Amino acid sequence: MLRVLILSTLFPDASRPNFGIFVERQTLSLAARDDVEVRVVAPLGLPPFPLSRLSRYAALAGLPRHEQWKGLTVDRPRFRNLPGTGGRFHARALAAAVTPLLEEIREDFPFDVISAEFFFPDGPAAVELGRRLGVPVSIKARGSDIHDWGRRKHIAPQVIAAGQAANGVLSVSDAMRDDMIAMGIPGDKIETITTGVDLTRFAPRDRAATKAALGVTGPLVLSVGALIPLKGHDIVIDAVATLPRVSLWIAGEGPGRKRIEAQIEGLGLGDRVKLLGSVPPDRVAAALAAADAMALASEREGLANAWLEALASGTPIVIPDVGGARQVVTAPAAGRIAPRTAPAFAAALAELIASPPDPADTRAVAAPFTWAANSARLHAFLSRLADRPAA
Repeated sequence: MLRVLILSTLFPDASRPNFGIFVERQTLSLAARDDVEVRVVAPLGLPPFPLSRLSRYAALAGLPRHEQWKGLTVDRPRFRNLPGTGGRFHARALAAAVTPLLEEIREDFPFDVISAEFFFPDGPAAVELGRRLGVPVSIKARGSDIHDWGRRKHIAPQVIAAGQAANGVLSVSDAMRDDMIAMGIPGDKIETITTGVDLTRFAPRDRAATKAALGVTGPLVLSVGALIPLKGHDIVIDAVATLPRVSLWIAGEGPGRKRIEAQIEGLGLGDRVKLLGSVPPDRVAAALAAADAMALASEREGLANAWLEALASGTPIVIPDVGGARQVVTAPAAGRIAPRTAPAFAAALAELIASPPDPADTRAVAAPFTWAANSARLHAFLSRLADRPAA
C-alpha cells in the first residue's frame, strides 16, 4: 500500500470551488486506486492581523482547519503571507507552519512520499519538509509556477534549488520539461505526465439543441481562463470583432475584468461578447458542447485542462504554439495552432466555423488523456520514489 501526502496550495474549498480543481480531480483519481491511500494538506496563506480581516481573506480565514472534502481527508493549515514581499518568504513560512501538522499526521498516517502539486511555494517547502521528516519528495510543474514564479528575481533560485533537491519532478508537457532543464533542473529527474479529462462530463451533445437551450443563435466561440493578461482574452475579443454574427463567451474571473469590459464597450461588442464569470464545471461542459470552437490565446501554458475539455466535448480549439500545444493538436480535427495575433486567430476561427470537423473525430484526439491513465502513471512514479532514500 502506497501512502501519499498531497501538499498543495492550489486546492478547492467552500469559498473557491473551482480553485485548483485539476489538483482535486487528480487526487480523487489517485485515491480511487485500491493500492493507494491519500491525505491532503492544503495550506492557506494569510496576512497578519488586521489585514486578515479584509474581505479577500475573510472567507479563507473562516474555512475549517480539518474536513472531509468529497471523500478526501483535508487539512488546511495557515501560513504567514507577508504583503509587499513578492512571495519570497512563502516557502519558508509554509514549511514552518506545516511541520508540526505533518509530524502529527505521521503518527496515524505514515506517508511514504510527499507530492507537492505546484512548484512554488509548495516545492521548496516540500523539500524542506522531506528533509526534516526523512521522506522522499515529488514536485509537479503545471505552468505559471515555472513560467512566472520561476522567472522572478527572488523566487527563481528557490524554484531551481527545489527542483535540484527533489527526489523526482513532474511536468504536464514535454515543452515544459525542456524549459525546466534549461533552468538547471536535471532532466533525468523529470517525467512528463499529462493531465486527464473527465470524458463523462465533457462529451459531445447536439450542438444546435444545446445552443437553443442556452439562448444562442449563430456561431459561438468559447474562451475558458482567468481574466488576466496572460490568457490573452483581448486577442480573442479583437479577433471576434472582425467576424460578423459570431458570439464570444468568456468563462473565468479575475483582476482584469474591468479592463476587458472597457475593451468590449470600446469595440461596441456588448451584444456579442459575454463575460460569464466563474462557472461550475457542469455549466462549462454545456457551453463547450454548444460552441463551434474554443479559443485561448495564452502567452504561456503547461498543458491547459481547458484544451482537453473542449476536445472531449467535440469542440475544436484555436491556441498559440505554447507549452504542450503540439502534444494536443495532433490532427486537423483538433483545431489549429495559430500565431498569437488577432488576425491569425480570426482566420483560424473562421475556417473552423465554415468547415467544422466531425465532433467524434475531435473527441478522439482527447481519448488518450484519461484520469485513469494519469493515475496509473502517477502511482508508478510515486512508488519508485518511495522505494528510494529521501533526498
